[in-house]
Amino acid sequence: LKKGPWTREEDQKLLDYIQKHGHGSWRSLPSKAGLQRCGKSCRLRWTNYLRPDIKRGKFSTHEEKMIIRLHALLGNRWSAIAAHLPKRTDNEIKNYWNTRLKKRLTRMGIDPATHKPKIVNGHQSNPKHAANINHMAQWETARLEAEARLARESKLRSCRLLNHNGIAHAQPQPPPCLDVLRVWRATSASNCFFNSPTTLESPTSTLNFS
Repeated sequence: LKKGPWTREEDQKLLDYIQKHGHGSWRSLPSKAGLQRCGKSCRLRWTNYLRPDIKRGKFSTHEEKMIIRLHALLGNRWSAIAAHLPKRTDNEIKNYWNTRLKKRLTRMGIDPATHKPKIVNGHQSNPKHAANINHMAQWETARLEAEARLARESKLRSCRLLNHNGIAHAQPQPPPCLDVLRVWRATSASNCFFNSPTTLESPTSTLNFS
């Protein structure tokens, strides 16, 4: 099997095949498309470079803030982060984080791994952002409380169904997966999990990127 950079001819073969037949099974695609590549290489080439709906070009300030917020929540789960940025690939987001945003946070005195101010000689290197960082802990508490509430509600619904139908072994349904950004916006708008009047934000959402 061939490795290394893809040629224009290979790209065209992959494009032509998928446009006519769809990708189907990635394992069997290379031989059908006349490519001396493995299925994984074809999948990554299509997903990260050849898909017609890929958004390219400079990241907007909104996208940068979104990546930082999501990284604070999800860490290096690039596929999960990409799911919240339409038409951006996980590979592009990962590269942008490592080459731009990670270094920018470091210059601002924020640890890009923990999203907390760095401690230098026993003092925070950027204390003016400490209040914003604390919002991250508030958000995490809110998220866990929301998940626990959904689990309780799901269990109650299952118990009511059990009592109504007289079924002895009904299994409770798992709570729905939270959309982290939707819950973030909801908690930011209503602040329903806290008695503090402070608006809930990500630790770096108020930082100036100019």
